[in-house]
Amino acid sequence: MPRFHKPAILIAAVIAVLAVLALVLPAAWTTASAQQKPAAPPAQPQPQQPPPAGQAGGAEETPPDLGNIDEILEGEEEVLSGGSFSYDPGNRRDPFKSLLTAPDRPELRGPRPEGIPGLLIDEIDLTGVFRTPKGFVAQVVAANQKKSYLLKIGDQLYDGDVVSITRTEVVFKQIVQDPTALKPFREVVKSLNPS
Repeated sequence: MPRFHKPAILIAAVIAVLAVLALVLPAAWTTASAQQKPAAPPAQPQPQQPPPAGQAGGAEETPPDLGNIDEILEGEEEVLSGGSFSYDPGNRRDPFKSLLTAPDRPELRGPRPEGIPGLLIDEIDLTGVFRTPKGFVAQVVAANQKKSYLLKIGDQLYDGDVVSITRTEVVFKQIVQDPTALKPFREVVKSLNPS
């Protein structure tokens, strides 16, 4: 067998494979791209306009659909304005707030006001609880004063507020000035009979 027959058969086989690929690949390509495109909304019929004087009636050019472009631009404006995204830290520290900056709430410095708004939760002792027609009232004494005060649910103290009052205890929500804390507050319970 002559040497030139095998390369000729090989070349013919390569040409045949390329011809088959040339026929199959464009069809597969258009099928794959059609599956990736989102379904377009049904086109609304446009009123027929006469073609310009220079064009023949057979070849018409349709203008691009600009309705979707307006929706996309409105969505981008909303995203860029920052109005559509928010972060709810729940019981976790907000990772987007710097630990190096000052806290958002005012720090407990300066002269304290007189009366209940000037009391610190750590400085008071529960001396009694009274039942009234409106609920329980707690009697507390400040360690650095000789006065007693009557607290009800919702009263604001210097570093927190009264959450609940039962027959034997008062629950306070104390503001924590620690940026590494998971919660910006802690619950403090003062009991009549400390154990």
